[in-house]
Amino acid sequence: MLEFREVDIRCNFVPILHKISVTFQKGEITTVIGPNGCGKTTLLQCLNGSSKVTSGSILLDGTDYLAMPVRERARKVSFLPQVRTIIPALPVKTLVEHGRFPHLGFARRKSQKDIEIVEEAMDFAQVAPYAAQYADTLSGGIRQRAFFAMTLAQDCDYIVLDEPTTYLDLNGQRAFMKMLAQLKLQGKTVILVLHDIGQALEISDTLVIMQDRKIAATATPEECLRQHIIEEVFDVRLKAFSDEGRHYYFFY
Repeated sequence: MLEFREVDIRCNFVPILHKISVTFQKGEITTVIGPNGCGKTTLLQCLNGSSKVTSGSILLDGTDYLAMPVRERARKVSFLPQVRTIIPALPVKTLVEHGRFPHLGFARRKSQKDIEIVEEAMDFAQVAPYAAQYADTLSGGIRQRAFFAMTLAQDCDYIVLDEPTTYLDLNGQRAFMKMLAQLKLQGKTVILVLHDIGQALEISDTLVIMQDRKIAATATPEECLRQHIIEEVFDVRLKAFSDEGRHYYFFY
């Protein structure tokens, strides 16, 4: 379980979030949603140090997360940012191997286990056919999957994803949602930010809804729909219906 307790967060010395308390349950898919500028990315970035926690605490399975050495954090929580300003000129396999760095010794020698985890991550993210191609030559969608594979190669119990469907086309997004469901079946805890509310409703066990840089609600998708929380926060009307076991949502 990952707990934020009365957390104040700054980014570039500017106060962004104040007194944030929220719990991410172990083994669940939790999606953070909210209008633009409400602090979703800032909330997640304090887990990789991009946003600074100035007060409060973050507990990971009861242990002070912020007191852990950076290397230990990287063994427990992997993080895929929304945007990368620098795309490395590396083969995809080499890029994915970077995910093993928190587990390697000083000599950076990879064991057979490391090699197997990298191969499994590439297979899972469907980038194994591109192993020898350079990341900076790939399409945005395939490159995003390569970075996702690198995140998986860290082999962490907690996986944090900020807008992971960026650059993916419709089929790619559907495939990605299935991957998240598979990760949950493997016992992983997935925490992500999504702009697509329909996808969030479909994939999530719990929704964390932010508004005006605060937590407006934490509830199951069913509770959010029943209590009209999404409609109130986003100022929209929502219609939902099901067909052949799938749920569809229309906003207007």
